Amino acid sequence: MSPTDKSGTDQKERRIGAWLLATAALVYIMVLVGGITRLTRSGLSIVDWDPVVGTLPPLSEHRWEEIFAAYRDSPEFNLVNNGMTLSEFKSIFWWEYTHRLLGRVIGMVLLVPFGVMLYRRHLDRWVSTRIAGLIALLGLEGFLGWFMVASGLVHEPRVSQYRLAAHLLTATAILGATLWVAWDLLDGREVRQSLTMRLERQRGFGVVALVVMMLGSGALVAGTRAGNGFNTFPLMNGRLVPRDLLTMGPSWINFTENLVTVQFQHRVLAVVVAFTIPAFALARMRAHRSRRMAVAALGLVGVVAAQFVLGILTLVNHVPVALGSLHQGGGLLLFALTLFVVHQSRYSAGGETGVDGHDGAGHVAGVVGGEKDDHPRDLVGVGKPLHGDGLGG
Repeated sequence: MSPTDKSGTDQKERRIGAWLLATAALVYIMVLVGGITRLTRSGLSIVDWDPVVGTLPPLSEHRWEEIFAAYRDSPEFNLVNNGMTLSEFKSIFWWEYTHRLLGRVIGMVLLVPFGVMLYRRHLDRWVSTRIAGLIALLGLEGFLGWFMVASGLVHEPRVSQYRLAAHLLTATAILGATLWVAWDLLDGREVRQSLTMRLERQRGFGVVALVVMMLGSGALVAGTRAGNGFNTFPLMNGRLVPRDLLTMGPSWINFTENLVTVQFQHRVLAVVVAFTIPAFALARMRAHRSRRMAVAALGLVGVVAAQFVLGILTLVNHVPVALGSLHQGGGLLLFALTLFVVHQSRYSAGGETGVDGHDGAGHVAGVVGGEKDDHPRDLVGVGKPLHGDGLGG
C-alpha cells in the first residue's frame, strides 16, 4: 500500500470511529433519560408500542385526549394517579416519549450511514459485521423496553425487576460494544499479544464483569424499589448484616425479590467495587507507564469514589430524582472508564508514549512478541483498505 493509500485508510477509520463515538454518547444520554423516566414514574404513560406512528408526538388536542384516555384505562392511573389531569399527564408523557424517541434516533444514526457505506463499499468485513451486531442489539433493546413496560400494564403498575435489569444490561452492552469498536478504529497503535498481556486483559475483563454485576444489582434495587427503605448507611435497621436476608423460598429468590437482600447485596457489591477499582487502576499504571493510562486510571479512581458517595447520598435522601439520575450516570461512566483501561491494556507499554515510540496517531503493522498484530485492519489482511470490495479488500 502506498503512503497515500494508507493515509486515506487511516482517515476513514478515524471518521467511522468518531461516528461510533458520537453514537455511544447518544446511548449514554438515552440511558440517563430512561433513568429519569423511571424515577419520575413516567415509564407507563404510553400504553402502546408503535415504532413508526409513535415517532410523532400528539399534534392536536384531540390526539392528546385519545392518548390520555388510553392511559386512564391502565392500572397505574386507576391505582396511583386517578386524580391526574391532562396537564399533569403531559409532564410524565414527555419523559417516556423522549426516551423512546432517542432510541429511534440512535437506530437511524446507525442504520442510515451504515447502509450508505455498505452501498458504496466503504466498509470491510470486520467493521460491517460489528456495526450490524450493534444494530441487532439496538433492535433487541427496543423489544426489551416494550417487554418491560408491558409487565406494568397488566395488574400492578410496576414493571418486572427482571425485565428492567435485562433492559439496562442490554443498554450497557450496546454502550460498551460501541465504545470498543470506536476505540479500535481511533487508536492506531500496535496490539501486544504476549501471554502476560493476555492474562492481564482477562483480569481486566473480570473487573468489568464486577462493575456490570453492580449495575445489574442496582437495576434490581430500582425494580423492587428497595432503595425506599433502610435509608441509613452503613447499618440497615441498626445492623451491619440485617436480619431477614434469606426468609423467602426457594433461597435464590431472595437475591431478586427480597427487598432486604436486594439492597444488601447492592451495598456489598458497591464496597467490593470501591476497593477493587483503585487496586486495578494502580496495577495498570505500574504496568503501562504512559500518560494516557495514568490519566485514565486516576479518572477511574475519582469516578468510583464519587459514585460511592453518590450512592450513599441517594440512599439516605430517599432516592430523589436528581441524585438517583447522577448515581445511574456515574455507574455507566464507571463501566465505560473501566472498559477503556482494559482496552488500553491491549497496547504496548513503557515510556511516556509507549515502547513503539509514538502517541497512537500512527499504526505499526507486523509481529509483536512473535505473534500477529490483531488491529482491525490486519484481521482482514495487512494494509487492506476499508474501501475495498466490502469483504476485506
